[in-house]
Amino acid sequence: MKKLLITGAAGFLGRTFSRYFSRKGWQVFGIDKISEAEAPLADLKTYVNLELPHPNFLEILRVWKPDACIHAAGRASVPLSMQDPASDFSEGPALTFYVLDMIRQYCPQCSFVYLSSAAVYGNPLSLPVQENQLLQPISAYGYHKWQSEILCEEFSRLFGVKTASARLFSAYGPWLRRQVLWDICYKAAVEKEVVLQGTGIESRDFIHSLDIALALETIINSAPLQGEAYNVASGQETNIFHLSQMIIRSLGIPIIPKFSGSLPEGTPLNWCADISKISALGFSPEIALEDGIKHYVAWFENTIRERGDSG
Repeated sequence: MKKLLITGAAGFLGRTFSRYFSRKGWQVFGIDKISEAEAPLADLKTYVNLELPHPNFLEILRVWKPDACIHAAGRASVPLSMQDPASDFSEGPALTFYVLDMIRQYCPQCSFVYLSSAAVYGNPLSLPVQENQLLQPISAYGYHKWQSEILCEEFSRLFGVKTASARLFSAYGPWLRRQVLWDICYKAAVEKEVVLQGTGIESRDFIHSLDIALALETIINSAPLQGEAYNVASGQETNIFHLSQMIIRSLGIPIIPKFSGSLPEGTPLNWCADISKISALGFSPEIALEDGIKHYVAWFENTIRERGDSG
């Protein structure tokens, strides 16, 4: 039975990965700074509540001897990266270096997959964006993701660590309690008014968290793992106005979304990924956006009902 280590195992994506890989027959080990009460314990062989870097991580690698590591720990907020770039760097490139160096020294057989972001592209020169396109981040978050990718390449080329970077586009799915899908659902269902940033014609390439897990499984099993990067997306461009209409329709609430006309600093305008590189490994997204939204809305409504949230 293969063993998988997930850093950030109690986060939105970490929870999905824990469930997905455990159901695929992997022994899944999780690390996160979030308490056990908030961790997906049912899907984990072992969970350790600690914040990396930590002296105990060395012993964890020695005892668990994972075959693969998905590095999902760290910050995931463009606005926070602009407000506090030092913390974003510490939890981004600095932490990535630490994990890679520990693997190099104490678990060299472990394959390492880093969760990067489409933020490395900034505002792409053309769409759909390919992995070999010029990287021009427009946020501290994007630069720090790029720097972490360079570390993955460094450890592969210089030290022989098996690495790859997964450039996630706009991820969504159960347990996501922030960003645009949550905002639209919450504003429509609780606040009874939907006012969003931007103009509505900004676009994203949305991918369900289960499809991301499938993509990571494909990379671990089939990629050369020589420091390369892969777009992880659906390959479909959706503007935010159309997205909001789909969500509001799924909620069954007669609201017309409004837009502020302005965007926060560091926010890109349009994204759509070319996914031919990862498709060549055998990956194909399975969850259509409309179906994924219906499932997300059902999860949201259940979450709000359990919380008794009235705003």
